[in-house]
Amino acid sequence: MFKRSRALVVTLLAAALAVTGCSGSDDKSGDPTGKETDKVAYITAFGAVGRDAFAWVAKEKGYFAEVGIEVDIKEGAGNQQNLTALKSGQVQFGALDFTGAVIQAGKGEFTDWRAIAAVHQQTLISVMTTKDTNITTPKDLQGKTMATGAGSVTELLFPAFARLAGFDPTTVKIEGVQTTALNGLMASRRVDALGTFLLSRGALQAASKKEVVVLPYSDYLRDLFGNAIITTPSLIEKDPDLVQRFTNAVLKGLQYSIEHPDEAAAILNKAKPSYSVAAGKGEIDAMSPHVRPTGGAPIGFMDEKQVARTITVLQAASLIPPGLTPEEVIDPRFVKRS
Repeated sequence: MFKRSRALVVTLLAAALAVTGCSGSDDKSGDPTGKETDKVAYITAFGAVGRDAFAWVAKEKGYFAEVGIEVDIKEGAGNQQNLTALKSGQVQFGALDFTGAVIQAGKGEFTDWRAIAAVHQQTLISVMTTKDTNITTPKDLQGKTMATGAGSVTELLFPAFARLAGFDPTTVKIEGVQTTALNGLMASRRVDALGTFLLSRGALQAASKKEVVVLPYSDYLRDLFGNAIITTPSLIEKDPDLVQRFTNAVLKGLQYSIEHPDEAAAILNKAKPSYSVAAGKGEIDAMSPHVRPTGGAPIGFMDEKQVARTITVLQAASLIPPGLTPEEVIDPRFVKRS
């Protein structure tokens, strides 16, 4: 009887160990909750530059792994490509220029996305020139030539910026070009100014070897957000827990980046050796003042009232027709005010 009982115990123990061994073969990647790791793809706003370093920081520092997510970071190329990648299922999350995406949603071009967190609380699009042009105010652009990314939000919003700054936008000649050509055009003085992003200031200064003058759109268009983190409504509905965990981790990376710009730039350089640490740090330092919301709200917070004002500004500028609502472009559940 004893021998049979002992044999039964051994058999049951072996079976238990076999089950444990099978469970251990699942991809948990060190997740303390014991859940399988969620694998997702994320696309940056534009390439691998300082403004997007926070995604690599979140990955390198283990913030995604801590919440059971494995992230494949892909390099974006602006709103059109990023929204297309999201719509086709190539990525589940991404970053883009929020104002530009609202324009596309308002026109009915891309509607299957929602912003879940803000990267920049203000738009970073600006007019940039060099000091030798003697352009020091927006009105000085009259009669001049400005290059912008063809079809970019910078180009689309220029008429509204000009009118609010007190001059006729038709007095400025706009040349739509490839974004990568902008700094070269300014450095060689083939144009008088650029419509570009504030974060490009260091690159323009390096290319032109001249002091750079910046005229931010946000001086006149104060209610526009900059970049935002997005996903699809279907993923929000299917797996809100995954969306919440991703949001928490990526914003943790954003906060760490602005608090430790040197380390964040070094992490980006490790992922993209062709992009220098100095350039990365310069962009992170330049964007840092625009990341934290006012009023004590957490990083990433998107005020629905500000989103409504954004829509109003775009409608007043005839960039989108009436009818778009904040609920169609943001989901505020993932970053609450408090």
